[in-house]
Amino acid sequence: RVTLLELMMAKVSERSCAASEETEVFVRHADFLAGCFQEKCGAVLRLTAAADAEDEEALVTIRLLDVLCEMTSNHGQLEHLQAVPGLLETAIDTLRLTHLAGKQTVNIFTATHALTGQEEISHPAVGFKSHLIRLIGNLCYKNKENQDKV
Repeated sequence: RVTLLELMMAKVSERSCAASEETEVFVRHADFLAGCFQEKCGAVLRLTAAADAEDEEALVTIRLLDVLCEMTSNHGQLEHLQAVPGLLETAIDTLRLTHLAGKQTVNIFTATHALTGQEEISHPAVGFKSHLIRLIGNLCYKNKENQDKV
Protein backbone atom coordinates (compact mmCIF):
# COMPACT_ATOMS: atom_id res chain seq x y z
CA ARG A 1 0.00 0.00 0.00
CA VAL A 2 2.83 2.37 0.84
CA THR A 3 4.49 1.70 -2.52
CA LEU A 4 1.22 2.27 -4.39
CA LEU A 5 0.75 5.59 -2.58
CA GLU A 6 4.32 6.59 -3.41
CA LEU A 7 3.62 5.86 -7.09
CA MET A 8 0.44 7.94 -6.91
CA MET A 9 2.43 10.72 -5.25
CA ALA A 10 4.94 10.70 -8.10
CA LYS A 11 2.17 10.79 -10.71
CA VAL A 12 0.26 13.59 -8.96
CA SER A 13 3.49 15.58 -8.62
CA GLU A 14 4.11 15.51 -12.39
CA ARG A 15 2.84 18.93 -13.43
CA SER A 16 3.81 18.68 -17.11
CA CYS A 17 1.74 15.66 -18.07
CA ALA A 18 -1.42 16.33 -16.07
CA ALA A 19 -3.83 15.55 -18.89
CA SER A 20 -7.50 16.20 -18.28
CA GLU A 21 -8.24 12.44 -18.27
CA GLU A 22 -5.61 11.90 -15.57
CA THR A 23 -6.96 14.79 -13.53
CA GLU A 24 -10.46 13.30 -13.73
CA VAL A 25 -9.13 9.95 -12.51
CA PHE A 26 -7.44 11.56 -9.52
CA VAL A 27 -10.55 13.60 -8.69
CA ARG A 28 -12.62 10.39 -8.72
CA HIS A 29 -10.14 8.76 -6.35
CA ALA A 30 -9.81 11.81 -4.10
CA ASP A 31 -12.89 10.87 -2.05
CA PHE A 32 -11.52 7.38 -1.47
CA LEU A 33 -8.09 8.67 -0.42
CA ALA A 34 -9.62 11.32 1.85
CA GLY A 35 -11.87 8.67 3.43
CA CYS A 36 -8.91 6.36 4.03
CA PHE A 37 -6.98 9.21 5.65
CA GLN A 38 -9.94 10.06 7.87
CA GLU A 39 -10.25 6.42 8.97
CA LYS A 40 -6.57 5.78 9.61
CA CYS A 41 -5.25 9.12 10.90
CA GLY A 42 -5.25 7.89 14.51
CA ALA A 43 -2.66 5.24 13.62
CA VAL A 44 0.03 7.92 13.45
CA LEU A 45 -0.29 8.51 17.18
CA ARG A 46 1.16 5.04 17.74
CA LEU A 47 4.46 6.44 16.48
CA THR A 48 4.95 8.16 19.84
CA ALA A 49 6.47 4.88 21.02
CA ALA A 50 9.91 4.26 19.53
CA ALA A 51 9.08 0.56 19.08
CA ASP A 52 6.26 1.40 16.66
CA ALA A 53 8.39 3.39 14.19
CA GLU A 54 7.63 0.86 11.43
CA ASP A 55 3.87 0.54 12.05
CA GLU A 56 2.44 -0.12 8.58
CA GLU A 57 -0.91 1.59 9.19
CA ALA A 58 0.91 4.70 10.39
CA LEU A 59 3.19 4.64 7.33
CA VAL A 60 0.14 4.33 5.06
CA THR A 61 -1.46 7.30 6.82
CA ILE A 62 1.68 9.40 6.36
CA ARG A 63 1.76 8.60 2.63
CA LEU A 64 -1.98 9.33 2.33
CA LEU A 65 -1.33 12.75 3.84
CA ASP A 66 1.53 13.32 1.37
CA VAL A 67 -0.72 12.45 -1.58
CA LEU A 68 -3.54 14.66 -0.28
CA CYS A 69 -1.10 17.56 0.12
CA GLU A 70 0.02 17.17 -3.48
CA MET A 71 -3.56 16.82 -4.73
CA THR A 72 -4.61 20.00 -2.94
CA SER A 73 -1.70 21.80 -4.60
CA ASN A 74 -3.42 21.22 -7.96
CA HIS A 75 -6.28 23.67 -8.55
CA GLY A 76 -8.53 21.14 -10.30
CA GLN A 77 -8.31 18.68 -7.44
CA LEU A 78 -8.25 21.35 -4.72
CA GLU A 79 -11.84 22.49 -5.22
CA HIS A 80 -13.09 18.92 -5.03
CA LEU A 81 -11.12 18.12 -1.87
CA GLN A 82 -12.20 21.37 -0.19
CA ALA A 83 -15.76 20.06 -0.35
CA VAL A 84 -15.03 16.60 1.12
CA PRO A 85 -17.07 16.39 4.34
CA GLY A 86 -14.97 16.13 7.48
CA LEU A 87 -11.53 16.21 5.84
CA LEU A 88 -10.61 19.63 7.22
CA GLU A 89 -11.94 18.77 10.67
CA THR A 90 -10.00 15.49 10.70
CA ALA A 91 -6.78 17.27 9.74
CA ILE A 92 -7.28 19.87 12.48
CA ASP A 93 -8.11 17.23 15.10
CA THR A 94 -5.10 15.12 14.10
CA LEU A 95 -2.82 18.17 14.33
CA ARG A 96 -4.23 18.96 17.78
CA LEU A 97 -3.72 15.35 18.96
CA THR A 98 -0.16 15.08 17.64
CA HIS A 99 0.68 18.42 19.25
CA LEU A 100 -0.71 17.22 22.60
CA ALA A 101 1.12 13.89 22.25
CA GLY A 102 4.34 15.82 21.73
CA LYS A 103 3.73 17.86 24.87
CA GLN A 104 2.95 14.88 27.11
CA THR A 105 6.20 12.98 26.58
CA VAL A 106 9.36 13.43 24.54
CA ASN A 107 8.71 11.68 21.22
CA ILE A 108 8.83 12.32 17.49
CA PHE A 109 6.00 14.89 17.79
CA THR A 110 7.75 16.95 20.48
CA ALA A 111 8.46 20.47 19.19
CA THR A 112 11.89 20.66 20.83
CA HIS A 113 12.84 17.17 19.71
CA ALA A 114 16.62 17.22 19.30
CA LEU A 115 17.80 15.37 16.21
CA THR A 116 20.88 13.71 17.62
CA GLY A 117 21.28 10.63 15.44
CA GLN A 118 20.53 9.30 11.99
CA GLU A 119 17.71 7.16 13.39
CA GLU A 120 15.60 10.17 14.32
CA ILE A 121 16.31 12.06 11.10
CA SER A 122 14.95 9.20 9.01
CA HIS A 123 11.89 8.62 11.21
CA PRO A 124 8.83 8.31 8.96
CA ALA A 125 6.82 10.84 10.98
CA VAL A 126 9.34 13.68 10.62
CA GLY A 127 7.40 16.50 8.97
CA PHE A 128 3.97 14.99 9.65
CA LYS A 129 2.71 18.04 11.54
CA SER A 130 4.03 20.41 8.86
CA HIS A 131 2.22 18.38 6.21
CA LEU A 132 -0.99 18.57 8.25
CA ILE A 133 -0.57 22.35 8.38
CA ARG A 134 0.03 22.39 4.61
CA LEU A 135 -3.15 20.37 4.02
CA ILE A 136 -5.17 22.64 6.32
CA GLY A 137 -3.81 25.72 4.56
CA ASN A 138 -4.55 24.29 1.12
CA LEU A 139 -8.09 23.31 2.13
CA CYS A 140 -8.69 26.88 3.38
CA TYR A 141 -7.18 28.55 0.29
CA LYS A 142 -9.79 30.92 -1.18
CA ASN A 143 -12.56 29.04 0.64
CA LYS A 144 -14.36 31.25 3.16
CA GLU A 145 -16.46 28.39 4.57
CA ASN A 146 -13.36 26.34 5.44
CA GLN A 147 -11.53 29.42 6.73
CA ASP A 148 -14.37 30.05 9.17
CA LYS A 149 -14.04 26.47 10.49
CA VAL A 150 -10.43 27.08 11.46
